[in-house]
Order: sequence, then C-alpha cells, then structure tokens
Amino acid sequence: MRSENRFRHAIENGETVLGASAETFSPTIIETFGRIGLDYVWLDFEHAGPSPYDSTVLEELTRAAEVADIELLVRLPKPDPALIRKVLDSGVRTILLPRIETASQLRRGVKAAHFSYDGGVGERGVGVGRSGTWAGYDDEHVVREDDQVLVGTMIENERAIENIEEILAVPKLGFAFVGAADLAISISGGDLTAKHPESMASAIDRTLEACLDADVPIGRIKNDATEAQAAIDDGYQIVRIGGDVHSITESIGRRLDELRG
Repeated sequence: MRSENRFRHAIENGETVLGASAETFSPTIIETFGRIGLDYVWLDFEHAGPSPYDSTVLEELTRAAEVADIELLVRLPKPDPALIRKVLDSGVRTILLPRIETASQLRRGVKAAHFSYDGGVGERGVGVGRSGTWAGYDDEHVVREDDQVLVGTMIENERAIENIEEILAVPKLGFAFVGAADLAISISGGDLTAKHPESMASAIDRTLEACLDADVPIGRIKNDATEAQAAIDDGYQIVRIGGDVHSITESIGRRLDELRG
C-alpha cells in the first residue's frame, strides 16, 4: 500500500488542498473524485455510513483511494483511543476528531495515534494490519507511521473557541477544521431559530487568527467557488467544496426542474 501521506505533506508545505465528501461511502465515488483531480475525500463516520469499527470497510475505501491516487480524510464519531488505533491500522492516514472542547481531550486522541509522542511513548499499539502491509511489527513501520499519520480537530462549539490557544498548542496536532453548522447551534444556545451573525463571524475570525498565529493549517466548507477562493485568500488551506449527494441534488435536480418547469 502507499505509505506517503500527500495530504500531510501538502499542508505542511503551505499548499492548499481541495476535497469533497462522499456521503455514499462508495469506492466508485472515491475513484471518480480522484479522476477529476481532487486532493482528498471527506468520509464522515460521525453522522452516517458504516461502522468505523469495521476495518474491512475501511480497507476497501483505502484501496479505492490508492487506485484513484487521492487521500482520505476520515472524521471519527468520537475521539476514542481504541477507535483511533483501529482506524489507523486499517490504512487510513488522516483522521479528524469531533467534539473537542479542551486541550486534554485532544491530547489523549493525538497521543493514541502515535507510537512516540512528545518526548515519550505514545499510545498506539502494534498489530497486524493493512497499515503495516500485513507484516506486523518492525522499527521501520513504527517510524514511518509516525511520519505520515495526521490528526486534526474540529472547532465546533463555544468552549472550543474559548480554549482555542491551548487546543492549538497540543503537540503533533496536524490541523483544525471549522464546524460552522454546529458552532452556530452552540452560539444560539439551542434556539435553532436564533441568528447570531456577528457572534458567528467573531468566533470564526478568532479561530482563523489563532490558527495562523500558531502555524496550524485550518479548513472549512465552502460549496461555492467564489467563496472557496475567498477562504483560500484568507488563509484556509483545507477547503471542502462539495459532495456527491449535494452534487446530484444540485445538478440533476436543476435539469429535472428545467424539463418539468
């Protein structure tokens, strides 16, 4: 299997990566996204899809990504160390941890993703899996994995904003990603009819500025090309520009409306 994480290398070199979500979790979609030239596929195991504990599913998805020459960005349902280890052993290189509110929560997850961590021993275990080409433990595998694995954190509630500087200071944090929808719910205090555009803008601006100051790559979702370019100009390096279900709805739906309208 391919060992190099080009997603990690790109953002660490200051490059921008563009991706799209595959809500269908289809290997065919992953191959198609690779063929059109996207850098990564967003797989959201927090809200839908198969169980992330099923490593056979993840193995097939990573194979499709390698065929398509594209990287996977896998959002987990929770920052559980046991789950993190299992997902990485399946061959996934880049993971995104949701619902992070404090540096201690994040540190626990990042430590679980590494064999060596912050001058000491990490909490990733050794086993036979796809990440090690089914060969089991050797020193080369351990070093290679720590050099290629990338862990990101969602910034998606007010407490995370309050603790943003401490969160971004966690050793070996690879990137942050703004969860604007959940952040809006958090800021609204649960009143889904309430709109707080100034508070939202302030929270997102603070996150962006903190990431730029800490030299932590930051991402967000922008489905419009003009808005995506504006985000890139502002300093966002990781931009999700759509998804398979959204594209079907927008493209085929528009044609259907025209033919029936």
